[in-house]
Amino acid sequence: MTTRLPPQPFGVNIAIIQNDRILLTLREDFEIWCLPGGGMDPGESFGQAALRETREEVGLDVRLTRLVGLYARPGWYGAGVYVALFAAEITGGTMRLQADEVLEARWFSRAELPEAFLQSHRQRVLDALDGLSGIVRAQAAHWPFDPDMPREELYALRDRSGLSRREFYLRAIASIPVGEDVIEVAGVAG
Repeated sequence: MTTRLPPQPFGVNIAIIQNDRILLTLREDFEIWCLPGGGMDPGESFGQAALRETREEVGLDVRLTRLVGLYARPGWYGAGVYVALFAAEITGGTMRLQADEVLEARWFSRAELPEAFLQSHRQRVLDALDGLSGIVRAQAAHWPFDPDMPREELYALRDRSGLSRREFYLRAIASIPVGEDVIEVAGVAG
């Protein structure tokens, strides 16, 4: 008997901002732009996860400079998705992309932000660019697939769809209606 584990609900995103531009990555799985980040490993703190994910995905060492905010999507993919977003500055390393996860990394100004974003990342980017600290946002959304579906099964569904990776994401996931974006704690601009 195979045990199916639900997706890890806790994760991190990192907003690396330099000269009023933010570093975004183009995800390999859906060819959608997003902030660097990912799930937390067992025994890892939020800060440790942010440093590890940055190093793994883009090859950069960073110093976390502030907690931009906490973002919750109860009812989304398993037990929900709960993300801590940190702002960071580069302290070392060389841009090197994680081949199995990242197709491209590029710096964007606010005016140049791409249209095809991972759902909910556009607001996170704007919060980071606005210099917010301590914002807490919640948004209700219902995951349309089996909540315990392993990522591999989602990718198999994507591959069988006959759609491009981006088109599958836009039609099957990004088009899902989401509830109102509720600010539970107002952030402080600084």
